[in-house]
Amino acid sequence: MFTSVLMIEKPLVPADVELVTTLHGEEPVSFVVLMQPRGDQDRLLRALDDVALGELDEAVREAAGEEETTAEDGPVSPAERSLEHSLEALRAAGADAVGQIVRNHPIDLLTSVVRETRADEVIVLTAPHLVEEFFHRDWASRARHRVGVPVLKLFAHND
Repeated sequence: MFTSVLMIEKPLVPADVELVTTLHGEEPVSFVVLMQPRGDQDRLLRALDDVALGELDEAVREAAGEEETTAEDGPVSPAERSLEHSLEALRAAGADAVGQIVRNHPIDLLTSVVRETRADEVIVLTAPHLVEEFFHRDWASRARHRVGVPVLKLFAHND
């Protein structure tokens, strides 16, 4: 079985699920999903990206933010909902999938997950981040120097 560590920052849409589950043809695939929510610390970078890409509506929506909802077990964050949605979509497509929310130090966590799971590759599936990419501070650029397996960068689809 081929094991991929999949870094995401928003829920997978059907086109993303199809893309990542068919990358290796008919070979069975297992995913370890790391959900890295975009936090307040990079709000300026997101706004610059949105403006550069001409997505002014997205910049305004981003400023409004999302609130937690509640479930029987307590509060559920948008990141937890996104992760669960993504895991269910991957499983529905026939892949094995587990995951976790990245709380701190995403590249350190990625490196340890790759090592522990003996992953074959890392897939970074994000929206374009022009400022970070220009300075090679995006996840894929940083991961390529640390994880010891191939790192594939893909751009996520919109709903």
